[in-house]
Amino acid sequence: MKTTERELETPDGPMRVYEAAPDGDAKGAVIVIQEAFGVNDYIEDVTRRFADAGYHAAAPSLFHRTGGGVADYDSFDKVIEWIGALTDDGLLADVDVTIDHLRSQGFDDKQIGIVGFCMGGRVTFLVAARRAIGAGVGFYGGGIVTPRFPQLARLVDEADALQTPWLGLFGDRDTGIPVEDVEQLREALVSASAATEIVRYPEAEHGFHCDRRDAHHPESADDGWRRTLGWLDTHLG
Repeated sequence: MKTTERELETPDGPMRVYEAAPDGDAKGAVIVIQEAFGVNDYIEDVTRRFADAGYHAAAPSLFHRTGGGVADYDSFDKVIEWIGALTDDGLLADVDVTIDHLRSQGFDDKQIGIVGFCMGGRVTFLVAARRAIGAGVGFYGGGIVTPRFPQLARLVDEADALQTPWLGLFGDRDTGIPVEDVEQLREALVSASAATEIVRYPEAEHGFHCDRRDAHHPESADDGWRRTLGWLDTHLG
């Protein structure tokens, strides 16, 4: 495996990207979208896990407009400030730049997937609705049905226009994403033109995949990771 850090130029300045590539030929590419706490050691580890699974993975730092960096899992004031500066247009621009970079590495759009966690889970749905790439997976993406920040609108109304196959993974004990919201999203996705699936984990809280958080739930995390790799293998293959 080879890991690198690089800067990509966006319309709003340089953006750090952490990359991991497998030894030998990659079977596809994955954009890893951070939690609300930045591209921290957990997100970098997830990026390497995708490389271990045979994918060329890239994790863009989406907070570059406000100085970038990472925050501890209890530093909510800093996180709220960073997220408050995000817009959907800016997020899409960052993803587009990352897609262009992966194209330059030899991947076409149908070989590129996107996987995000927490805040990043919503970003994957945004991309799936507005862009046509190979696959998307969102872990506990909040704000898709009930907005959390005024400048980041709800996205569920775009479900029928989905262009990218999308898998959503949610925990029933997530106090920030009610089960009712998850089921509303499931119902909306029935009319989607792309393949979709919603999975709920009865014992899981928000952040259940992250082994740096108290909410980590190994059984749900392992199943979610298995489903993620299966979804990517199916749709990027």
